[in-house]
Amino acid sequence: MQTSRDNHPPVLFYGVPSGCSFGSIVALEWLGLPYHLCRIEMPGVVSSDAYKRINAVGETPTLRTAAGDFISESIAILNHIGASDLDRGIAFAQGTPGFDRLNQMLAYLNTSLFDAYAPFWYTLEHELDPSDKKVLTDYGQAKVLKAHTDLEAMVGEKPWLLGEHRTLADAYFIGIARWNEYHQVVDRREYPNLQRIYDQLEADPAVVFAHAIERQQPPIGAVGLIGHIALEEVLEQVLSAK
Repeated sequence: MQTSRDNHPPVLFYGVPSGCSFGSIVALEWLGLPYHLCRIEMPGVVSSDAYKRINAVGETPTLRTAAGDFISESIAILNHIGASDLDRGIAFAQGTPGFDRLNQMLAYLNTSLFDAYAPFWYTLEHELDPSDKKVLTDYGQAKVLKAHTDLEAMVGEKPWLLGEHRTLADAYFIGIARWNEYHQVVDRREYPNLQRIYDQLEADPAVVFAHAIERQQPPIGAVGLIGHIALEEVLEQVLSAK
C-alpha cells in the first residue's frame, strides 16, 4: 500500500501489551530522528478490519515510512530505520561484513528466541485442557532453554550482542528478552553474558522511554518522538492521498 510521495515523519504502529515492536521504538530513539507512534491494542485492534487496511496480516509492528510506504515485520522495519543514519553505528551498509553479521543475529533472535516463547503466549490467549497446556509449556521451556544456551555461547564476553557497541540487534533483543520477566521460564542469572547485556539495556534511556510509552506513563527524555497519532487519522490520510 502506498500513499502520497510527500515526505512526512514516519509512523510506527506498536503493539501492546509487550509487543516485539518495543525494539523498533528503542531503535528510533537511538537515531533521534522525528517520528510518530500509533498505539495498537492486542488482540482487539490488531485483528480489526481497520488495522488490516494497514497490515493485512494483522500483526505489529508496522511502519509508515517518510515516503508513505508501509513496511511490516520487525527485521525489515529495523533495517529500514538503521539505514536512515548509518553514521550512528547501530546498522551497517548492505554488502559489508557488519551487515551480514547483524542480519544473522536478527534472524536468530526472530526464528529462535522469539519463536521459543510462542507456546507460552498461545497458552495465555487460548483455553486449553491441562494436559494440552503442559505439553505446550514443556515444549516451550525446552526451546527457551536452548535459545538462551546457544545465544550465551554466541555472545561470549562481548560488551554487546555483536561487539563493542550496541546495534539494532540489541534493540530487538531487549524487546523479546523481557518476556522472560513475564513468563519466568529461565533464570537469566545462569546466563551471565545475556544478563549483563540485559541489565545494560534496561538502564538505557531509550529502553526506559519505551517502557514508559507502553505503560502510558509520561515519557522522560524523548529524543525523536513528536507524539501519538490515532489509527483513524492515519486511515483518513491514506484515503485522502488516493
